[in-house]
Amino acid sequence: MTELKVAVLGVGSMGASHARVYAEMDEVRLVGVADPDERTAAKVARRYGCPAYGDVRRLLDDERPDLVSVAVPTRAHLAVAGEAISRGVHVLVEKPLAPSVAEGRQIVEAAAAHGVKLAVGHVERFNPAVTEIKRRLEAEELGRIFQVHARRLSPFPGRIADVGVILDLATHDIDVMHHLLGSEVERVYAETEQKAHATCEDLVSALVRFADGVIGLLDVNWLTPAKVRTLTVLGEGGMYVADYLTQDVYWYKNTPIGASYDSLIVFRGAFEGDMVKVRLDKREPLRAQLESFVRAVTEDLEPAVTGLDGLVAIDLSMTLMESGRRHLPLAPSRITVTA
Repeated sequence: MTELKVAVLGVGSMGASHARVYAEMDEVRLVGVADPDERTAAKVARRYGCPAYGDVRRLLDDERPDLVSVAVPTRAHLAVAGEAISRGVHVLVEKPLAPSVAEGRQIVEAAAAHGVKLAVGHVERFNPAVTEIKRRLEAEELGRIFQVHARRLSPFPGRIADVGVILDLATHDIDVMHHLLGSEVERVYAETEQKAHATCEDLVSALVRFADGVIGLLDVNWLTPAKVRTLTVLGEGGMYVADYLTQDVYWYKNTPIGASYDSLIVFRGAFEGDMVKVRLDKREPLRAQLESFVRAVTEDLEPAVTGLDGLVAIDLSMTLMESGRRHLPLAPSRITVTA
């Protein structure tokens, strides 16, 4: 198999991690990194043994990569991804795909028009804890699902200036919920606050109603002096509790002692049963994500997280922000794109 040439456009905190993982992979060769801050680009390039560029277009023209990761600030996603797409380069864009549905749609439609793969970096889908819960839900181990509750709390990151906590953090949980449930969102209601961020919201508490009746709860902020990343999925068969940071999953079973779940033909409420720590193989989600993208390119597969997935997450995020401003429950758009 021919070795793929890869590059990273934007090597701040997240982009530098992309460069590291690509440099460690056997299937690809890191041919360059680009960043307007040439000192940053040079530092990352030295670390991973590749050329550094201060201009994205020069890198694309000189190195001719097969695929790139776009990890520039969100406001520049359309311009930078567009440069790569117009040259026929496959693109993974860090989440959120764009700062608006309109710009996100332009990226998706450009990729379709040029026949290139477009993936969006919703990395939590590749967290082993989420992968395991998805597998168990598909096996109907939990029966009917009642509620999904996500908590994503942390101190304010000074590097984030162009978006608020909904687009930067809550998009992770919006995408994970949509991925796990496979159901459309009917309406959302959000309360937001701005306490530390100069221009955007830094706290959101929200309800998300899915078409299949599941209730989603979002508790996300940049105001907590400790990092918390948890997901709870509640259903007939009990409750899964996942910790994204430790990649641990616990199953609190809804089975009275001495009975089996199969014997509960009719759901009669909750019983305090056994708690089981699920065994799973832990690995870096970013590496799993980039390996998946490379495989999509080499095997001509649809990316695991598509441009349309990214658009849906943006639309739901915008609806949450509008709900927070208006203090009203709102329905999201129905996203469509044209090739």
